[in-house]
Amino acid sequence: MSVITASVSGMNRVGVMVPCRLPPARLVSLARQAEEAGLDEVWVVEDCFFTGGVAVASSVLAATERITVGIGVLPTVARNPAIAAMELATLAGLHPGRLIAGFGHGVPSWMRQIGAYPPSPLAALRETLTTVRGLLAGERISFQGKHVRLDDVQLEFPPEVVPPVLSGVRGPRSLAVSGAAADGTILAEPSSPEYVRAALASITEGAGEPGAPERHSIVAYNFFAMDDDPARARALVRPYVVGCLQESTAPHIRPLPFAGDLLSLIEQGADLSADLSPEWVDRLSISGDQTRCVEQVRALHGAGAESVVLIPVGEEDKAIAAAGAVAEAAKR
Repeated sequence: MSVITASVSGMNRVGVMVPCRLPPARLVSLARQAEEAGLDEVWVVEDCFFTGGVAVASSVLAATERITVGIGVLPTVARNPAIAAMELATLAGLHPGRLIAGFGHGVPSWMRQIGAYPPSPLAALRETLTTVRGLLAGERISFQGKHVRLDDVQLEFPPEVVPPVLSGVRGPRSLAVSGAAADGTILAEPSSPEYVRAALASITEGAGEPGAPERHSIVAYNFFAMDDDPARARALVRPYVVGCLQESTAPHIRPLPFAGDLLSLIEQGADLSADLSPEWVDRLSISGDQTRCVEQVRALHGAGAESVVLIPVGEEDKAIAAAGAVAEAAKR
């Protein structure tokens, strides 16, 4: 069997995330709207304890015809990698060239809550990426690692078009593992051009290891609000930006010119809803009128992100239509 590896992009792409807080049927409806709006990708999320990433991706793939569906991300420790590979191979076989698979550490508190937090998250990440990629490529694998243990496993139906396996991680060591063992990296929100460039430096370190994938693609997430009045767009996106700013997002903040001031506020437990300046909100989101949103998407592409994934805030139907308009304009 000849194996074809599906490219994440091949050109600059724009997608949208459908938020996990919505019920499953609504997620599928929004994915159809994303396809109708001309977006390249729709991303589904697996957060505890909302909807299952593989199940939602399957439903979205079946309900659409063209759009690429990304799973961003599956916790490495929540599934045995052989079972994860089997599920992904099934989706990829049914919908060739339309699937992107993402794995990450999982939120530590959630992984502890389900009794799955590993002794070495980095080992679990590297071993899962390595074995899942190998199984999807049709390899027969025996592996004895710190986290993954497989004995003579081979998929009966490996996909002819192998889906890219990406890693959704933040810190420098995890990014280096992604460069060494994944087909690409998903950079979570808030992704600025400065953060993309900083992350690429760490990814490049890992990509120099023997056996690293030859090609590595970057997917960048960020909050999205478009309005003819930039102040209204900023007001829409502000609570989402505030909600994600914590110690774990420090890698996103450090490359920015106001990092010292913002990190100090976070460490002090300040009320960021009041203390976050308009300029900071603008730098930590894709928001404003259409012209500004297009500029921000292009800036992320220019920094090295092949795919920019917009996380809509506010009314979802309106936001997805706006995302489609931004995507079309960004490619002109």
